[in-house]
Amino acid sequence: MLDVTYPPILLVARTMFGALNLKFDVSGGQHIPKEGGAVLASNHVSYLDFIFCGLAARKSKRLVRFMAKKSTFDNKVSGPMMRSMHHIPVDRSAGAGAYEEALKSLRSGEVVGVFPEATISESFELKSFKAGAARLAAEADVPLVPMITFGGQRLWTKGHPRTMTRGTTIALFVGEPLHPTPQDDPNEVTAELKARMAKLYERMIERYPDPPKEPGAYWWPARFGGGAPPLETP
Repeated sequence: MLDVTYPPILLVARTMFGALNLKFDVSGGQHIPKEGGAVLASNHVSYLDFIFCGLAARKSKRLVRFMAKKSTFDNKVSGPMMRSMHHIPVDRSAGAGAYEEALKSLRSGEVVGVFPEATISESFELKSFKAGAARLAAEADVPLVPMITFGGQRLWTKGHPRTMTRGTTIALFVGEPLHPTPQDDPNEVTAELKARMAKLYERMIERYPDPPKEPGAYWWPARFGGGAPPLETP
């Protein structure tokens, strides 16, 4: 796939990250395969996740095609960039088209990024997962790679104004891939995916180098003394 704008946009983004003195704690990037298709499944905590999650693939020198809401592509500013980077629009009223496009990308050897929670988790913990990532990986016969991102909510997330705080740490933890097959139950694969991501999340919280100094910070999970809304159980 020809990428004319993706590398320059990443360069601009990294320049902005440098200006903000953002710190990246990246672990496990080697689990993203250096060639061939793969589904990269991440949690969702901020509007910037698709930018940050893509950085986890730098070690493998891969460009990630993210599945994102159609409204992002309809925007006059973000739309042209998203299309030029070959990200995949998801229209929830007609999801089959996005699924087929993602499947085509995977079979052509691309890495496709998926947010199984479908929306931003305002608790900043793992919500219930949809099974689309597991189905895609099984049907395309590609690895399903779990990952956790954290910290982007400090910059721009749902229900809070943008606050481009200098020196923010963005954590990107990637785990060992699953290898689902069409014979596997996608719901069971999804449960295993979530379990692995939960372990990554716990490890990330323990290691996060910049927790809030005072209790009640809106961007820190309630379970760990933060002010985020508690996780809603389905």
